[in-house]
Amino acid sequence: MEAAYFRVTMQMEMLVEEQMSFKAPDLEERQREAAAAKKALLERFRAATTDPAVAQRRAERTAIHEARQARIAEREAARRAHEAALAEKARLEAEAAERARREAEQAAARAAAETAELEAALAAEAAEREAALKAEQKAARDARYAARKAAKKERRRGY
Repeated sequence: MEAAYFRVTMQMEMLVEEQMSFKAPDLEERQREAAAAKKALLERFRAATTDPAVAQRRAERTAIHEARQARIAEREAARRAHEAALAEKARLEAEAAERARREAEQAAARAAAETAELEAALAAEAAEREAALKAEQKAARDARYAARKAAKKERRRGY
């Protein structure tokens, strides 16, 4: 478009120079020449818009644009599908982690209950042993006391 404008401008300048060499154009003549140049430029533009090559190039650009939009839409759909798959994977992993955490808590609770039961049994056994020991010690003490009393009684009787 610029090249066409440049050529028309150059042609106008050459016409003006040729005419000025012979005579100085008056205002009306300059205005007529400017209007004629504008008209010629407008005709060239109209011819360019009705040119089948221009229409073909426009159709090609439109086809390229539509193909590009289709590829963009496909990539966007693939990206969304990938994000959905990642979200599903993350959800499944979170569920598995929650399940593992609950199982670990249950195992820890069972282990704590077993430990408490074992400790209670050990404490009961220790208390039983201590009670038996105290009873044994009391029996030994009572036996010594009875032996002292019997010895004292025997000494008093003299036999």
